[in-house]
Amino acid sequence: MSFAPQHGDRMPTYLEIQSFVYERHGFVAQTCWIADVKAEYGLTARIAPNRVNKSSRAKPCPDGKRKAIEEALKHFRMI
Repeated sequence: MSFAPQHGDRMPTYLEIQSFVYERHGFVAQTCWIADVKAEYGLTARIAPNRVNKSSRAKPCPDGKRKAIEEALKHFRMI
């Protein structure tokens, strides 16, 4: 999977993804939800060091929010 950056040569920040989702869908995507969706697409490099349980997520992305986050990742050409 290749990443064609839309904002120069850098990956969009979680704040940029949150802003996109808020502007289009009216809710603030929690960073843990974004990380969950990114992990599903193989876009995370590691498990966060502050993660309590390494084998499962405490707050996975709710099904009703997933499509909005995926739309943002597509907008930023991450997927």
